[in-house]
Amino acid sequence: VQLQASGGGLVQTGGSLRLSCAASGLTRDSLRYGMGWYRQAPGKERRFVAGFEKSVTTAYYTDSVKGRFTISRDNAKNVLYLQMDNLKPEDTAVYYCAADDDGSYYAVHQGFMRYWGQGTLVTISS
Repeated sequence: VQLQASGGGLVQTGGSLRLSCAASGLTRDSLRYGMGWYRQAPGKERRFVAGFEKSVTTAYYTDSVKGRFTISRDNAKNVLYLQMDNLKPEDTAVYYCAADDDGSYYAVHQGFMRYWGQGTLVTISS
């Protein structure tokens, strides 16, 4: 399985970006993978942002992005998205997408994911 993240860039505070994560080499329907977005700010650990458990269509988010970010996936195209609105300087980070065959809530939330994309840089200017 390979994941290719894209869509990062430089935007001003209050702006929007849409990240995409294209998955290839999947051995089953993409809905049967847990998938998520994570971010790593400079000098900090990588943290969970948003995700789906395996075979579940309800998404969950870290508190700091609730109401501003929306995760979605197109199972037909094997693409995971992260729509980010009302961006803030503290959202600046490298964003990673990830997938896992187990894909439990715990695995997705804790980042215990087998497959990772290369990361895409999001920079929010104040």
